[in-house]
Amino acid sequence: MTTNALPPVVDADTWQRQLEELRTREKAATRELDAIAAQRRRLPMVEMPDYTLEGEDGPVRLVDVFDGMRQLIVYNHMWSPGEEWQCSGCTGFTSQFTRLQFLDNYDARFVIVTQGPLDEALAYKRRVGNKMTWYSTANSPFGTDVGAPPGEGFAVNVFLRDGDTVYRTWHTSGRGTEQLSHTFALIDLLPYGRQEEWQDSPDGWPQSPAYSRWPTSKDIATLYGPNPA
Repeated sequence: MTTNALPPVVDADTWQRQLEELRTREKAATRELDAIAAQRRRLPMVEMPDYTLEGEDGPVRLVDVFDGMRQLIVYNHMWSPGEEWQCSGCTGFTSQFTRLQFLDNYDARFVIVTQGPLDEALAYKRRVGNKMTWYSTANSPFGTDVGAPPGEGFAVNVFLRDGDTVYRTWHTSGRGTEQLSHTFALIDLLPYGRQEEWQDSPDGWPQSPAYSRWPTSKDIATLYGPNPA
């Protein structure tokens, strides 16, 4: 016997019928996401100034952050000056991306830009075991101009390069980043889901305050850092 809440137990035919009913909604959502992506491909774009960021090898123009590719995804990582552990959401989100070479086939690159001073940012990257390439916009208005000013939120921005001219094509923040995360995609498949209080779950399902099950930045460093547990 268990005291945990459980889904109802039914026969296989009933289960299959209800799964097929859900599948109808899942397929509709997939088609809607396809339509959204089609609209995204038709968005206009805006030309960007010639920003200079800071990279591991020194100052680098935004156009050179593309590293020869035509398309660029930038994750603007939150930064709190003087803090040992930075935003756990940003740290957890970016820790997922350890193998990005597949983007080469799509003429694209994915990097992190943060408001933190470069030496501190790179030290933090190493501490938490992050594998992405990091740049700093601490001495540039770039972060502010793309929705991630100092001391404020995170963002995802997408850019397109035409020769030496860079254009901004898309932006999101908040829960708009969830589709880029495989963690939520996996967790949402589970019977109990994210187990957060805001979610619509059956009575008795385990629920906790939002974010309380997320790993801390220190947890991530323990799991993925230079000396993982």
